[in-house]
Amino acid sequence: MPEAVVIGGGIGGLTSGIALRRRGWDVTVLERAAKIDPIGSGLAIAANALRALDTLDLGDPIRKLSRLQGQGGIRRHDGRWLVRTTTEAADARFGDSVVVMLRATLMDVLVDALGADRLRLGTTVTGVEAEGGVVRTDDGDLAADLIVAADGIHSKTRQALFPEHPGPTYAGVTAWRGLIPRGDLTISGSESWGRGLVFGITPMADDMVYVYATDVLPAGTVLGDELEELRRRFGDWHEPIPTLLRTADPAKIIRNDIHYLRTPLPSYHKGKVALVGDAAHAMPPNLGQGACQAIEDAITLAYLTNTSSGIGHGNGSGGGIDTHSGTDLAAYTAARLERTTAVVRRSMSICKVTQLRNPAAVWLRDFGMSLAARLSPDLMLRSMNDLLGWQPPTASAGGEHGPTPRA
Repeated sequence: MPEAVVIGGGIGGLTSGIALRRRGWDVTVLERAAKIDPIGSGLAIAANALRALDTLDLGDPIRKLSRLQGQGGIRRHDGRWLVRTTTEAADARFGDSVVVMLRATLMDVLVDALGADRLRLGTTVTGVEAEGGVVRTDDGDLAADLIVAADGIHSKTRQALFPEHPGPTYAGVTAWRGLIPRGDLTISGSESWGRGLVFGITPMADDMVYVYATDVLPAGTVLGDELEELRRRFGDWHEPIPTLLRTADPAKIIRNDIHYLRTPLPSYHKGKVALVGDAAHAMPPNLGQGACQAIEDAITLAYLTNTSSGIGHGNGSGGGIDTHSGTDLAAYTAARLERTTAVVRRSMSICKVTQLRNPAAVWLRDFGMSLAARLSPDLMLRSMNDLLGWQPPTASAGGEHGPTPRA
């Protein structure tokens, strides 16, 4: 049985491990943390990722956690809708809407599906030999027919394989995330835009509400009370934002600067190593696709690997071909690089639009969005066809990209 070593026990790494096991690989997932902590708050699993998880029989357990109903979209700071749709319309178009869930809950689902015996915690990777298929750790070396680098935006593996790449770039905004009890409030999902400010609201299971917010600040800005900073910025916005912030627990609010990979990698593989998730294409969160694209990566990589004789050595970033088995990591790069690069750029384009502060520019932005939505009521969903209509390769009869989404 061919052996795969996955570096990183996050969403991309765990999903890769599960998918490879389903394809007949002997998988070991290495995670430097001593335990899988419930770090973070909420994340979005959209229709494309749900479809990918269906290939692992994990889609339906995730769907059961959905609490989105009714209308949603983008509003002004005073509550007036700029663009909106409904979960019913999204379901009709894409077969699913979106599930917003606790990151910790998704991690639990993935660890259970992988098998705890396949996950080695407290293991630090110190180096990778891409051509020979060796992972060096503080506990010794591991030989592998395939190495999956899922070690995040600050990936040491990416730095070693592509030392000339400039690495992450600051996106220009800092982001707050938090969980707040719903109480007696009636909550529908929405994202509200102001002058350089964004505030998002999404209902979740167990009567919790996931909130997120962004502001344009210099990288590394140090603030005092994060909840008070949110109240100062958003306390006079439309309901239920002020009420949610009045009842929020400061301990449930976290903040971090947003970075992304502005410069695309030349390849998502080298030798026997394939990069997935943020290690390959970290993006701003404005499309809610970070976790979704990592899941797509994992499913595609597993589908394109052949367990009969492993991965060929190839000849660097352009190779990875074993002429005896036909297995080709270059096919993984071909399937994923163009798509994910487009998603990164699109996410950053939206991020830049939300950073506008000039009153005239903000007015033009809001007017243009509102006018476009009136002229084309299905604009919001139609614009997401290529993103949410993605089909996993195992569901495709015509190639790794799947059938064309509905127009």
